[in-house]
Amino acid sequence: MIKLYNTMSRRKEDFVPVEPGKVSMYVCGPTVYNYIHIGNARPMIFFDTVRRYFEYRGYEVRYVSNFTDVDDKIIKEALKEGVDSSVISERYIAECKKDMSGMNVEPATVNPLATQEIDGMIDMISTLIEKGYAYEVDGTVYFRVRRFRNYGSLSGKNLDDLRSGFRDLKVTGEEQKEDPLDFVLWKPKKEGEPYWESPWSQGRPGWHIECSVMSKKYLGEQIDIHGGGEDLIFPHHENEIAQSEAASGRTFAKYWMHNAFLMVDKIKMSKSLGNFFTVREVASKYDLEVLRFFMLSAQYRSPLNFSEEQMEQAKSGLERIQSAGQRLKELTEHAPEIPMTEEEAAAGQSFIASFEEAMDDDFNTAVAEAAVFDLVKYANTNAPSMGRAQAKDLFDKLLKMTDILGIAAVKEQGLLEEDIIKLIDERTEARKQKNWARADQIRNELSAKGIILEDTKDGVKWKKA
Repeated sequence: MIKLYNTMSRRKEDFVPVEPGKVSMYVCGPTVYNYIHIGNARPMIFFDTVRRYFEYRGYEVRYVSNFTDVDDKIIKEALKEGVDSSVISERYIAECKKDMSGMNVEPATVNPLATQEIDGMIDMISTLIEKGYAYEVDGTVYFRVRRFRNYGSLSGKNLDDLRSGFRDLKVTGEEQKEDPLDFVLWKPKKEGEPYWESPWSQGRPGWHIECSVMSKKYLGEQIDIHGGGEDLIFPHHENEIAQSEAASGRTFAKYWMHNAFLMVDKIKMSKSLGNFFTVREVASKYDLEVLRFFMLSAQYRSPLNFSEEQMEQAKSGLERIQSAGQRLKELTEHAPEIPMTEEEAAAGQSFIASFEEAMDDDFNTAVAEAAVFDLVKYANTNAPSMGRAQAKDLFDKLLKMTDILGIAAVKEQGLLEEDIIKLIDERTEARKQKNWARADQIRNELSAKGIILEDTKDGVKWKKA
């Protein structure tokens, strides 16, 4: 039985899905105005691992993670460059997907875009107005926080305490609220901003309503797991619960999961402190598989400290695993044909059992990684006398565990320069023959190996990504 820590109840609970054998998960994705940073990477990697483990356990997983592609930061970047905001969001969605691929984060079942779900947002806001949970003032629609009785249940915040914090706060344009705690569902456009038609004004949705609508559309009114970073608990997830449950009258999510912050050199990551790193910057120094392995080296609810020393340790640990994996793979082909003993079979099974026990206990990837190292140590110690059957058994188990963690059990060998040139020559010949399908296939094959081609008047040039 899988147990997970539910932020709502503040305790570990047995996982019992809404629909037997199926898991519905919604995880808040990034706002796409720049390259994703390593803080974005932690939930991406962790919840991808959760999905992989559920699938390993036989569940059918429907996993939805959005891109917020309309936002003040996106608009600011667009105005700076003098382009439409869609140019910015499309550019950085593409770059985000490259980084996610580098971290071996599997594509979600659906990656919805906020701008493509505006009609659903207008419908939900209309329902909230009809039910008395929302009101409109001069084209802006607000949610009545005090009308929703369970507000604060996720974050543990008290409405009166929150209200006192607003007592002396005077924000221009906010005086029209019935209560300072009320939050925006729809806001009128400003000059130069993208907008959509609505019954209240030409404008755009508030941030919180986006996730409620996308979750409902692609997963239904009640879902199993809603996840994200702990910074989203309040106000974002608290507001999602309020508007979703007010609209549907049903419990929004059975389980809420939140990963802890990522620190950099033991300080909270911040651009102003100069300790802010994008995934792309990390990729210039380390294989992103190392970043993934590092991100899983701590239990997800524990703060994680990013530093060069920690990354070097992760790199060394991953190399140790992959070296053992390569050795086991070779033994499966060349070791003597010796039957595996019951004791050897039990040893192999014990590593899987330890791994599963760790993952069943609130997805404790730190202990799961330790189980992988235990297998590696055992394999290295026993390799000289190991038979082919035991080597295959251990290699299969190593593959299972590393696949769940999203890392390779054996390091893939990169293409040699002569192989690259050979493929480029074959592509050039295919283009001469107007075999465009083969030419594109070769380009994609090289791209997947990190080789970028550039067609110039002087011929084809290539470089490593």
